[in-house]
Order: sequence, then structure tokens, then C-alpha cells
Amino acid sequence: MNFFLETLKVIVLFVYYLLESLVFLVVPARKKNVSGETVLITGAGSGIGRLLGVKFASLGATVVLWDINQEGLNDTVRLARKNGAGRVHSYICDCSKRQDVYRVADQVKKEVGDVSILINNAGVVIGKRFLDSPDSLVEKTMAVNTMAHFWTYKAFVPAMVAANHGHLVSIASCAGLCGANQVSDYCASKFAAIGFAESIDMEMRALKKTGVKTTIVCPFAINTGMFDGVKSKWPRVLPVLDPEYVAERIISAVRQNQEMLFIPRIIYVLYFFKSFLPVKATVLLSEYFGSLDIMSTFKGRPKKE
Repeated sequence: MNFFLETLKVIVLFVYYLLESLVFLVVPARKKNVSGETVLITGAGSGIGRLLGVKFASLGATVVLWDINQEGLNDTVRLARKNGAGRVHSYICDCSKRQDVYRVADQVKKEVGDVSILINNAGVVIGKRFLDSPDSLVEKTMAVNTMAHFWTYKAFVPAMVAANHGHLVSIASCAGLCGANQVSDYCASKFAAIGFAESIDMEMRALKKTGVKTTIVCPFAINTGMFDGVKSKWPRVLPVLDPEYVAERIISAVRQNQEMLFIPRIIYVLYFFKSFLPVKATVLLSEYFGSLDIMSTFKGRPKKE
């Protein structure tokens, strides 16, 4: 009897959740108010991190900016205040170092208070074939793109759990959904970041901490300089993304408590195909969309950045 009732419950809820998602495709969910929230963004000295900092500040949030680049942080603070921000705090933090993360996190908690929205955005990429990638840079990729998430969660999630309120945002990549040429370490780090974020989301649900939300963001290459030189084979179908557009989509996803965000939308289709197509068919599509050669023109950011 228990088996029958539980199975019936699952079927009913499964259908309900499918219908709910279809409705939200047409009628977007109501956006929550982030005014008064404390938003911490790693890698906020440039690119998407800078844009998110400025936009969250303009929405009335207290913004805490982390980066390893003091000059970049100063520019972000200036832009945030120019856009009407009143509460902006910046800290130098090397997210590749666990003790640095913990030290600066303690400083934030003392000087600003508990963080209610944590955005792990800091990232690095080598852009070389695996056998040509120096060990030190591979370790750096994993330290910044993956392990830093462990340490920031350890630092800030306990307060979210205690309050049953918060939001964990992982800026991952579509490279965390499918392996690609010349980004083996980057793909590995983003696969891990996605798996980690999903696992913590499951832990929050098991603990009945439904007030702690998760958003995982998987964009294609963004025109911020990090992937400078990368070109799309079919830019009308799979474009190199505009940073402003990506930042707006991320803000909307967070405010609507959207669990997964793929940018552009064709990534949803390609990811669906990958889940059941034969490997040879998947490779064929990868060749068609140019992912086997996409890094051949990669330059990356100038070293001074």
C-alpha cells in the first residue's frame, strides 16, 4: 500500500512540476526583492563579476567585492557608486588559497555581517592542450574554479542554514556539461563546480532548508577578455555572448530562484541530445558547432590583467 501511495504521489507531483515549468516559460516567475541582501561576488574586479556587482548594488543590495586585483576592484567600486550604490565593500582575496578565503571571510563577517547571496564567479583558464599545460597552472585552475567554492561555502553557508535564508550562485560554464578540446583542466573544474553545487542543493533539501536557494549558471564563451580570440563557427546560432546580456540573465535567474541557467538557450537542446545520443553522433555535432577547434584562436587576457 505504501508503495502504491508513494508512487502515485510522485506521478502527480512529477506532472505538476512539468506543467509548472511550462507555465513559467510563458509567464515568468515573480522576481524577489534583493534590497537589503548582502551579496558577495568573487572575481568582481572585471568582467561578469564587475557587472553583477554594479547591478546588484543598483537594486539596493549591500555588495561585497572580492578580487586579487586592487585596481580592478577600485574601478568596480567607482562604477557601483556612480550607479547609485550606497553600500559597497571591497577586499583583496586570493581565492586559490584556502586560508586567505577564510581570513577575508572572517573580516567580512565582522565588518559587514552575514552574507545572504554568495556568487562564486572567479575563474581562470589556460587554453592549452593537456600535455602542454604546466602542472602549476592546472593546480591553479582547480584551486580557483573548484576548490574556492568549497571554502566560501564553508565560510558563509552556516549562517544561511541557521537563518534558513540565502542563495548560492555558481558561475560555471557549458564546458562543465561537455568536454572540449584544449580545455581539459577547465572542463574538469567546471564539471566539479556543477556537481558540488548540485550536491549542496540536495543537502539543503534533505535538511529542509528550503529558504537556501541554488542557481547554477552555464554560459557559452563570454566577451569579457577571459576567452579573447575565441570565435564561434556559427555566431547566429551559438554566439560569443555579450557580458551585459549575461549579467542581466543571471540577475533575473537569481531573483526568480531559477535552479539552472544555460546561455544561450540552444545549450538546453544540445545538452538534451548529449544525454541519449551515441558518442559518435555527439562528436559529429561537436564538430559541426566547431567545439573541436574553438580554442585554436584562443589568446586570453593580457597578463597584466
